[in-house]
Amino acid sequence: MSFDVDQVRRDFPALSDGVAYFDSPGGSQVPRQVAEAVARTMTAGLANRGTVTAAERRAEAVVVGARQAVADLLRCDAGGVVFARSMTQVTYDVSRALAQDWRAGDEVVVTRLDHDSNIRPWVQAAERAGATVRWVAFDRESGELSVDDVRAELSDRTRLVAFTAASNVLGTRPDVAAIAAAAHEAGALVYVDGVHLIPHAPVDVAALGADLLACSPYKFLGPHHGVLVAAPELLEGLHPDKLVPSSDQVPERFELGTLPYELLAGTTAAVDYLAGLASDAGDRRTRVLESMAAIERHEETLFARLLDGLRSITGVQLYGDPARRTPTAYFTVAGRSNREAAEQLAAAGVNAPASHFYAIEASRWLGLGDEGAVRAGLAPYTNADDVERLLAGVAEIAG
Repeated sequence: MSFDVDQVRRDFPALSDGVAYFDSPGGSQVPRQVAEAVARTMTAGLANRGTVTAAERRAEAVVVGARQAVADLLRCDAGGVVFARSMTQVTYDVSRALAQDWRAGDEVVVTRLDHDSNIRPWVQAAERAGATVRWVAFDRESGELSVDDVRAELSDRTRLVAFTAASNVLGTRPDVAAIAAAAHEAGALVYVDGVHLIPHAPVDVAALGADLLACSPYKFLGPHHGVLVAAPELLEGLHPDKLVPSSDQVPERFELGTLPYELLAGTTAAVDYLAGLASDAGDRRTRVLESMAAIERHEETLFARLLDGLRSITGVQLYGDPARRTPTAYFTVAGRSNREAAEQLAAAGVNAPASHFYAIEASRWLGLGDEGAVRAGLAPYTNADDVERLLAGVAEIAG
């Protein structure tokens, strides 16, 4: 079964507006199958989870189904899948729970490559606990985050290393497994931001070496909420604040209030949709692996054309040139403010916004301050015509 971008595009109602969407790093468009799953769930009889009424059983089935879908997507234990309002929220929750055991003299390692959601919760938790924050920079020219630079900040007092599996502005894909191994040798836990990697490549949490990994379904064609995955036994040792009547079972102890059943149904539908894009294998995990590999090949081909085209336009400066990356370009156009460039592209029906995109430390480290640059990211529904429209728009801006 092959990947057919024309068929994929027919599944996305938003594409009927004629816009070329390059803003998927901030949130992808949604296929009708996901929207229909959300609508079906919201219009079915629902209640709080239970086993007595059909409505209770339906709600329970939605939650159990969503946990298993995420487990098949990421190859993790369904019993360690936590649902939350957002990746940012669940990272704050986990940082507070972990920091209960931190003491003065303990150390936490963060990187300047990361989205602030995988920096500030750890910095603030460390400050409250009296722990020391150690910063790891990335190479400004290549955008690479090296294992050696991370290792240089580790010690026997390191309690946690937080880093991204893929930069949401430069696309850099660090060697997650090697960094995790170095952190584990020092006796530290590893918290990985998987938000920007998961939409673009097959992911195996155990192979990455992540103790905890967070992601956002709305970046991989699903609804707006967050997910945390970890081994259930690790979660058993964490005790977040909770209401007295709330379940103390894992993973429920981390899920405050009633879960958004309709969004969980949409997440299951998103995983099923991704899994079926280029595979008809018997089990969902195999379909995920085969389809995500096909998506990766599709995006790599288009991205090579995008990079070549941007490099050929006089006045365009691209930031970062990592060896392994997601299909994400970060650039400026000489003589134009980033806002002007984004507005002119939008007027031509090309959505490629400009900002630091919450990677504020990365933007400052690159010398872009708090303004950032223009970002163009690919998605499974991106086609060659979209890329040519973007390049033509940038060429016109560059004059």
